[in-house]
Parts: sequence; structure tokens; C-alpha cells
Amino acid sequence: MDIEKMSSIDIDQDNIKSISDKCHQLNKLQQQIKDEEEKLSLLKNKARDFEERIIPEMMQEAGVSKLKLEDGTEVEVKPFYAAKIPESRVDEAFGWLRAKGHEDLIKNTVTTSFSRGQDNQVSELISVCEKFGFAYNKKQKVEPMTLKAFVREQVETGKELPFDLFGVYIANKTKITNNK
Repeated sequence: MDIEKMSSIDIDQDNIKSISDKCHQLNKLQQQIKDEEEKLSLLKNKARDFEERIIPEMMQEAGVSKLKLEDGTEVEVKPFYAAKIPESRVDEAFGWLRAKGHEDLIKNTVTTSFSRGQDNQVSELISVCEKFGFAYNKKQKVEPMTLKAFVREQVETGKELPFDLFGVYIANKTKITNNK
């Protein structure tokens, strides 16, 4: 039954109170989840501080890089490396790698997108790749939002659709937005 159609029917006040109570419970649960996720984030940051700063500094001051605790636990501090080329400096970084003979670190991937109905052009490009011995990856997909809209349209207009083939799931979902 459509909710808009239901609004014209008199609803028992007990039912309204029950729905209202469940909405408040859902709202409270959603807030608890948010609070716990924030706590988890703080715990992860604190653990990272112990792992990457506090304990390594203490062990360095003690003059050790590895030790065994009374309970048998072994503690070792090893170098950790991370790197990420800033987006604004990619050309410069790649130029440096090439100039220093490290061009083999750079992986080239060529990707192109075709619009719907351009199957002939896709076939032509594949032929060119094969002719010149280029390896290529061809992927076909339907965008998730496009598939969702198609399924909704088919269901709402009563057209045939193999639910299992498209992994169709239909449900009612409650969303509460707080304006605080």
C-alpha cells in the first residue's frame, strides 16, 4: 500500500505513537553508530601515535631496536616507508625519474570511454591494438545508477524482468534527517 494513499485513511493514534517511537529508536541507534565511529577513529589515531612515535622514541632513547618483554612479547622498531607524489608535481616527479634512468617505475595505462551505441568504434580500436601488438583490456559494464533506474522503470511499468539475473532487491527503507 502506498504511503500517500494511506494518509487519507484514519490511522489509529496508538499506531502513530508506535511508529513515532520506532523512528526515535532508529534515530538514537544511528547517533550511537556515529558516536562509536568517532571513538574508533580517535582510538586508531592514538594507537598510530604509540606505534609510530611514542614507542620508537622511547626505544631509541633506551638504545634498543628490539626487546623481549616479561610476558614473552617481542617488540621491534623497524623503518617504515610511505610515498605519494603530489598531484601538482606529477610531471616534475616523472621527469626526474626519467632523467635519473628510473623510467621503468612508470606504468602507462591508456583508457578511453565510449558512449552507448559505439560498438563499431570499439571493434575498430581493438583491431588497431591487435594489428600493432598492443595488449588491451576491454571491460563492459552497466553503470549502477543506470541499472537501478532501468529496474525501477521495468518494475513500476509491470514489464518482465528476471530478478535473479540482475540481482534485484526491493525493500522499503526509512530515512530520518535531523535538522539540528
